[in-house]
Amino acid sequence: MYLRVPHAESHIPSLRQFIQENPLGLVISALPSPNFPTIQCTHIPWVLDVKDETSETELGILRGHLARANPHSKALIEAALAQSTSNGKLTEEITIMFNGPVHHYVTPKFYTETKPFSGKVVPTWNYSAVQAYGTAKILFDSKADETVEFLQKQISDLSNNAETNIMGYTGGDKQKPWVIGDAPESYVNILRKNIIGIEIEITGLQGKYKMSQELSKGDREGVIKGFNELGTDIGTMVAKTVEERGVLKDQRKAVQA
Repeated sequence: MYLRVPHAESHIPSLRQFIQENPLGLVISALPSPNFPTIQCTHIPWVLDVKDETSETELGILRGHLARANPHSKALIEAALAQSTSNGKLTEEITIMFNGPVHHYVTPKFYTETKPFSGKVVPTWNYSAVQAYGTAKILFDSKADETVEFLQKQISDLSNNAETNIMGYTGGDKQKPWVIGDAPESYVNILRKNIIGIEIEITGLQGKYKMSQELSKGDREGVIKGFNELGTDIGTMVAKTVEERGVLKDQRKAVQA
């Protein structure tokens, strides 16, 4: 990830929170193979395990699953079998990319301080992202207790997190979250045999907020005003993020002074 200093986010708890709030990640692998394309990528939702949420340094472990019929899964299994006859770890590094909830084109017309003065402004695109790097364990042996236990916990934790934290179903008749036990056990068992598990021990985290925080205060205020005046939900969310990152930039600058 290309990180200019103004856009870099290195606070580990903030990066973990970003993943938890935006769990759909693009897993990318580069595995030499005679049977499958070297570079493969798949969007899947993840569960992030963290032992100590107050830790400033713990990176965590990512858990996910893929359809067994996915060619990406077949390439991962092939690579794992080269290391072991059953579930195994890969030697190659895996990358997972998480994107923030909103991104948007930024017109130079928003730069109300610099544009009238010098005209030295160009269009750009605002976005936020986190990239995780690590080593992967592939759990594909459907007969192994380890695989059954992993997938049972994975799909249960994933649905519980989505039902409560994303959908907001926390209790009551209409607010009761859906749980795995609501589906027939035989049906769940069939589906489970058609997926594989992937567990990533994170060895590196990088974050980026390209949200106009590098601009002067006047131009930032112009960007905020411009996005708010769009009158769209996305515009409002971008404006809010630009404001938040600008305040954070000013606070960090004051601490360093």
